[in-house]
Amino acid sequence: MELRQLTYFEAVVAHGGFGRAAQHLRIAQPAVSTQVRKLESELGVTLLRRTTRRVELTRAGELFLAKVRAVQDELAAARTDLALLAGGDIGRVRIGAIQALDPFDLSSSLAAFHRRHPDVELVLRPGRVAALLDALDHDHIDLAICPLPGELPEHVTAAHLFTDELVLITAPEHPTATAGALPITALRDEPFVCLPPASGLRARLEQLAADAGFTPRIPFESASLPQLRDLVAHGLGVALLARSVAEAPGRPVAVHQVDPGPVLRPVGLLHRTDRPLVPAAQACRAFLLRSAGAHRRPPHAS
Repeated sequence: MELRQLTYFEAVVAHGGFGRAAQHLRIAQPAVSTQVRKLESELGVTLLRRTTRRVELTRAGELFLAKVRAVQDELAAARTDLALLAGGDIGRVRIGAIQALDPFDLSSSLAAFHRRHPDVELVLRPGRVAALLDALDHDHIDLAICPLPGELPEHVTAAHLFTDELVLITAPEHPTATAGALPITALRDEPFVCLPPASGLRARLEQLAADAGFTPRIPFESASLPQLRDLVAHGLGVALLARSVAEAPGRPVAVHQVDPGPVLRPVGLLHRTDRPLVPAAQACRAFLLRSAGAHRRPPHAS
């Protein structure tokens, strides 16, 4: 049984005869008659009663016509879905992102994308740089939003989203609290609070300290950036944090630009280049890049 046989049979019924069906299909009438006879032969039943004036459905034909039209409806729906899929209007996009994303408003951007593409399922997962790169490698996410590492794997490409600044923060009563910019060496004997190892922030702190000739002592670790800030506010240590986190609402802290500075942190949108993004992920990536400048939050007041 071939799809064209079903199409020809339905056209004969819809147009009331072989000749009109052939005209509609723009093929020769004998071709329509031949394919319908082959269909009846394969099914072992008579679908149509042929008279000199008209064509009528048999009982078997009535039953079969309902099935044929159901199949045609399913095929039409499939074509529509495939067209939407190809256009990025349906599908699933898995995004991994770091915690600190100001000044880029990811929530607003994803909400705007969802309004434009309501049938695209969005999945958002948090993670640190190493975990996000690993998730890309293992096809657990389609897009990653994270600070740009010094070197990217050959199969990963990045587009710039925004640039944040890393600053030093201390408790308001710390001896350096009223100072302006601080060299990191001014805090070399202080306990630091930081994200766990394998995080981009931890690597940046350790590199800055190494360049200054010391190894930071890190007795306090947390996976939560707000908690790191809160630990500093309570006088338990000092920290290197994104300015957007340091200046977020909460208990007061003293914020210091790194001297010499500023220490900038470019954040990018990453994806694999060794396999194509599905159309929905392509559409989401393009949308996020376009909106990167349109949904920036103003800096928090200190």
